[in-house]
Amino acid sequence: MTTRVIIVDDQAMVRAGFAALLSAQSDIDVVGDAPDGVQGVELSRRTHPDVVLMDVRMPEMDGLEAARQLLGPPPGVSHRPKVLMLTTFDVDDYVYEALRAGASGFLLKDAPPADLISAVRVVAGGEALLAPSVTRRLIADFARQRPAPRKESTALRLNGLTPRETEVLELIARGLSNQEIAEALVLAEQTVKTHIGRVLAKLALRDRAQAVIFAYESGLVSPGDH
Repeated sequence: MTTRVIIVDDQAMVRAGFAALLSAQSDIDVVGDAPDGVQGVELSRRTHPDVVLMDVRMPEMDGLEAARQLLGPPPGVSHRPKVLMLTTFDVDDYVYEALRAGASGFLLKDAPPADLISAVRVVAGGEALLAPSVTRRLIADFARQRPAPRKESTALRLNGLTPRETEVLELIARGLSNQEIAEALVLAEQTVKTHIGRVLAKLALRDRAQAVIFAYESGLVSPGDH
């Protein structure tokens, strides 16, 4: 099955370079590109890509607002692509807000070509692209800047999890990979994946990225925790 991709970035050379790299893959089809968020949203609505590579900082409309429009479309628009944010900064205020809006993760523009190709495949497959080290830095850093009080509604949602599911959610938020969670809890990796699926379903979360945000904002995990 071919993954349809569009590239939204204000730098023409970036768009051309990424398009050439991704188009060379037999399972990826670049169906268009756009220089700003306004045109990116319009292009996505027209071409229905599986994945949108979205630059964070652009004229006309930045990547955050464009991601919000794509992930929370108006009535009558059913298509919701996966959004992968592109940034030149490994810690970026816009990226945090994009994850809250439902983006599936982010990628540094200077990442190796193989990482870009892998990122598109991972996100298209329904996984969030949050490397453990990135999770620890990014989410903890912004959680420190935005101490969110534990809301009653999120506390009630947490109460719907089993003790094991709560453990798994906590370890996700601490930046552990599935394999690391399996080792920590002495479980099979497939069992961990099953638990994660149940956590996402019970909490009505799209993916691992939103699970990390939820864990911090619900008070389950605090920025200073280790």
